[in-house]
Amino acid sequence: MKLVVVSAGLSVPSSTRLLADRLAAATVGHTPADVRVVELRDLAVEIAHHLTNGFPGRALAAALDAVTGADGLIVVTPVFSASYSGLFKSFFDVLDKDALAGKPVLVAATGGTARHSLVLEHALRPLFAYLRAVVVPTGVYAASEDWGAEGLPARIERAAGELAALMSGLAAARPAVKDEFAVVPFAEQLAALRPAG
Repeated sequence: MKLVVVSAGLSVPSSTRLLADRLAAATVGHTPADVRVVELRDLAVEIAHHLTNGFPGRALAAALDAVTGADGLIVVTPVFSASYSGLFKSFFDVLDKDALAGKPVLVAATGGTARHSLVLEHALRPLFAYLRAVVVPTGVYAASEDWGAEGLPARIERAAGELAALMSGLAAARPAVKDEFAVVPFAEQLAALRPAG
């Protein structure tokens, strides 16, 4: 399986990237997956060019392909003005509108104060619902005071477990296709999703 982590942190080192790495490690602890990290900071110029000319540069195209081909996503943004960062939103604006349909996504954010924790429910979850992704029930927000405090590791573990379960369940339910043009009837797809017994 392929797990792609999208990190919108701007500084080096970045608490956003630190949270992303912890979430990825916890997810891989539940289900084996190849992890690829997409650092949006490194793609900022190509994202801006794509927004203005409609064509992705080589690095951005590779990142978009990785996200599209992932079995699961972890997306982490710093909070700017009580919402996700502009760079984070711009990346998902240039992604194909159907790329995340049905894809499991774990949403997470970092900020300076716990007062911004609702960004998960009022900004991130609606964005990914609009993109038709399957957002795991537990989002993870880490304020400055959360690092090293009780509670954050448990939230990371719970969210990672939910993402791993979705990734594994969807992979198991995916019908075996003999060739790339085979059509699987809807009734067979539903039967594959039903538990045995």
